[in-house]
Amino acid sequence: MKHFFIIVNALKDEGLRVTKAMKQYIEDRGGICDYCVSVSEEGDVRVEHSRIPKETEAVFVIGGDGTLIRAARDIVDRQLPLIGINLGKLGYLCELEEATAFSAVDTLLANHFTIEERMMLEGCILKQGAAVMEQLALNDVVIHRTGALQILRIRVSVNGQYLASYRADGMIVATPTGSTGYSMSAGGPIVDPKASMLLITPINAHDLNAKSIVISAEDEVELQIDTRRSEKDEQAEVSFDGNRGVEVRVGDRIVIRRAAVSTRILKLSEIGFLEILRKKMQ
Repeated sequence: MKHFFIIVNALKDEGLRVTKAMKQYIEDRGGICDYCVSVSEEGDVRVEHSRIPKETEAVFVIGGDGTLIRAARDIVDRQLPLIGINLGKLGYLCELEEATAFSAVDTLLANHFTIEERMMLEGCILKQGAAVMEQLALNDVVIHRTGALQILRIRVSVNGQYLASYRADGMIVATPTGSTGYSMSAGGPIVDPKASMLLITPINAHDLNAKSIVISAEDEVELQIDTRRSEKDEQAEVSFDGNRGVEVRVGDRIVIRRAAVSTRILKLSEIGFLEILRKKMQ
């Protein structure tokens, strides 16, 4: 492996100090490397496929978990393996820190690595039966209330069969990778990211018996905003991996299923998920 590309969050890597040093380090050892900025002071920038050379074999993502998630979604069609370098406070997805990034280059140049396949979600928003938006997510698809402080009534169906209705601030449908994100904060289970399943977790449910539900990765989940009051003025948004939300209203539906594509994550260490989790939670 000798052809690399770097996607960087310029707000985390001030002056692109780490990015430029890594590029130089790779080239000094006979490798080839270029980079692009995905987040700057002007805001998020979608990474276009054309920016990444065809010969690229692996992508370093410098920033944090959020930067890695955006990069995974932007370039998923290229099926390039990614490895994250965490410059933030906490990163479950990023295996590397600045102190270990340069030795990781040597490891990759020597072709010592494995690749993990991480399942993704495909979500479709339907208004009056018509699809208005489709999007991929590596972590989660979330429906959450906006506007006035009022709860939502969300009807949940699995494979076309009614499951339950929740009165809550919202609902999270997460992948195993996303189990350590918003879903965990809402009381959902922590799952090994290599697993294959879907997690359904209510947000601040107004119900003593509301629990997370774990279902097969092959199941299809439908969330619908049901009428809770006669005015039907509930306001909500749907977010994919925490991106800016899309407004939805009473009667709108969100259909979520396993995506046909997956994210490929480079692994250099033999440290298992449980040990990583223990260190991050300390």
